[in-house]
Amino acid sequence: MSSDSDVSLSTYDESSGSKLARKAKEAPFVPIGIAGFAAIVAYGLYKLESGGITKMSVHLIHMRLGAQGFVVGAMTVGMLYSMFQEYWAKPKP
Repeated sequence: MSSDSDVSLSTYDESSGSKLARKAKEAPFVPIGIAGFAAIVAYGLYKLESGGITKMSVHLIHMRLGAQGFVVGAMTVGMLYSMFQEYWAKPKP
């Protein structure tokens, strides 16, 4: 068995907080998507509580679509950003 095939266990000792911080640095649009999702749900619940003429099922569908749209939009922007960094921002060798 060679030393090249040994896996260091120190890479698996990462706590969930430091893993989230590392992922946020690598892909900053993931936490933005999560925050937007939470904000839209909180706003939808506030509007539901304040009352209105919209039926609850229609209100929940609109809230779900808004939250999903925000997350998909954040993921798309993040993917476009990473593609830009990978293919166009790198200097040519």
